[in-house]
Amino acid sequence: MDAHRIHLERVYDEVRAQEHPGQEEVPPGSRFLVDRLWPRGVRKSAVAEGRWIRDAAPSSELRTWFGHDPSRFAEFAERYRAELEERPGVLAPLLSAARSGPVTLLYAAKDTEHNHAVVLRDHLESLLASSGPGSN
Repeated sequence: MDAHRIHLERVYDEVRAQEHPGQEEVPPGSRFLVDRLWPRGVRKSAVAEGRWIRDAAPSSELRTWFGHDPSRFAEFAERYRAELEERPGVLAPLLSAARSGPVTLLYAAKDTEHNHAVVLRDHLESLLASSGPGSN
């Protein structure tokens, strides 16, 4: 099982790679924007090949509480995983795509280490590992 079948990419890097083909490597697979709000300054056509799964993002209340404060990240991750466990159906398209091939989660946060996409990727990989090979 490939431990890196779910890639993370800032949506702004994705757009830049599309605007300058061949200059930047684009991660493989199906693309999913996983932010609750549409990223500022990004045209919907720039993410046309991807799907927007806004309900996979943390609740507005949790996102506001976190405020991208790295000192709150551990507790944020715990609370966000609890939210995801309460809404397993929103993950179905992501899990299905990951079982078929590589997936790229697009997000807008500036901090590439302390954001919801990191938690979401780890949660999805945990679910995939626990479902075993060939599970659908």
